[in-house]
Amino acid sequence: MKTIILFTAFAAVLTAQNHWVGTWATAPAPQLDAEQMRAQKLEFSNQTVREIVHTSIGGDTVRVRLSNAFGTQPAEIGAAHIALRSSGASISPGSDHPLTFSGRPRVEIPAGAVVLSDPVRLNVPAAGDLAISLFLPKSTLGAGVHYSAQQTSYIATGDVSGAPGLDAPSTFTSWAFLTGVDVLAPASTGSIVAFGDSITDGARSTIDANHRWPDTLASRLVAAKRGLAVVDMGIGGNRILHEGAASKRPQYGINALARFDQDVLAQPGVKYLVVLEGINDIGHAGSSAPASEAVTADDLIAGMKQMIERSHEKGIKVIGATLTPFEGEANIKRGYWTPEKAKIRDEVNEWVRTAKAFDGFIDFDKAVRDPQNRTKVLPAFDSGDQLHPSDAGYEAMGKAIDLSVFK
Repeated sequence: MKTIILFTAFAAVLTAQNHWVGTWATAPAPQLDAEQMRAQKLEFSNQTVREIVHTSIGGDTVRVRLSNAFGTQPAEIGAAHIALRSSGASISPGSDHPLTFSGRPRVEIPAGAVVLSDPVRLNVPAAGDLAISLFLPKSTLGAGVHYSAQQTSYIATGDVSGAPGLDAPSTFTSWAFLTGVDVLAPASTGSIVAFGDSITDGARSTIDANHRWPDTLASRLVAAKRGLAVVDMGIGGNRILHEGAASKRPQYGINALARFDQDVLAQPGVKYLVVLEGINDIGHAGSSAPASEAVTADDLIAGMKQMIERSHEKGIKVIGATLTPFEGEANIKRGYWTPEKAKIRDEVNEWVRTAKAFDGFIDFDKAVRDPQNRTKVLPAFDSGDQLHPSDAGYEAMGKAIDLSVFK
């Protein structure tokens, strides 16, 4: 009876506001082989994982999204908790809440499936840290994995999902099973999905510092009180038209068109999409992927047009982004950059700027390029590999976005 009353109370809240919005999310990629999963601390048995995420907008009612995407076996979650993170693996006193799933404290996620927790009352801050703790009682490989989190999370023995701190935990920098955190928000509130590859994922940015360009955008929107969340659905190495497995790196994810439904269209409350993808389609072919996977500018444009049409069907406005420079000695040596590949990037960028196929565009190329050599990233914005921006470069990208594109 208590459970029925609880659900009835939340149903009233949902009726009054009637709108879930993702305040944080991440995109999963296929599993590595078992040995590689173990090496990355992604095999669990009688352990609690405490995963740390950084919110964009706040709210007073929250739920989490757990995924067994790409898992081949059911995954049992023996207990789950959510709390405000204070520091490290510690949570703020009085903020811990157990999570249930359809009224039950445990849940078995079928292979490939997603489950949502029941809502709980928790004052989730904007631009704050949450700790989601999952107890995994049985031996299982991580699934729904985002491999490059740029965020430290924690692993401890036994069921300590509700503990205020963890005793000598080990650490890892992936997210496993956890793919989303949603808050209940007014109907006027929505989210922006940042969809792309490692440059959207924040590769080579400072760990635990939230220096990805979507983080900078989210901070600006909160300061401007725009009522827009930002969820980062970048995957390092991802391509629009080909699989990461072709380069023997399943962690690069399935192709963008294949993951589009789950990672974009299924996100709760999405109103806008920012697309920054294609540099790996250009660079990987003949480098880390077969030369037969070479693409033309027209190929990439065709893929982007598919994203635009599929988004518009759902009433989502799409903002295109120009591809950033990538000439550099290491990239030339491995065949990632060639003059011919640079020309493809230029053609794609010209189309993004002038074709008016998107509902707006962001000129990330202009934001980070060297004015003296436009095929290269400005040294002050280069992380050191002439491809990925530094923290300062990501900040410049986030600040280059004209907020008026989100009307």
